[in-house]
Amino acid sequence: MKSGRILVAAALLAAATMFGTSVSAQTTWQTYRCGDGTEFIVGFFQYDKRAHMQVDGKAVTLQKRLTLTGSRYSGGGVTLRVTKSGTTLKVGKRPVTACQSG
Repeated sequence: MKSGRILVAAALLAAATMFGTSVSAQTTWQTYRCGDGTEFIVGFFQYDKRAHMQVDGKAVTLQKRLTLTGSRYSGGGVTLRVTKSGTTLKVGKRPVTACQSG
């Protein structure tokens, strides 16, 4: 998972250099740890409704989906839900697991 973090950081640095803007000011990155041992990084860009994440060593872009409460993102067999009561992740056929940032 550390190599994934390095890859994401390198991509951000390259984008900041190319575009001459402060990417970190326009992006929110969070690291999560889940009850089943899964760790992932998710990024939200200021002008993009999608969530960009790295889970299980793969980069996945999740589309924002309609929901009554909180936010739900899904794509590539991954579903991320963020509500006031907590964050959950479902990857493939694995059961839904609760996750915490940190």
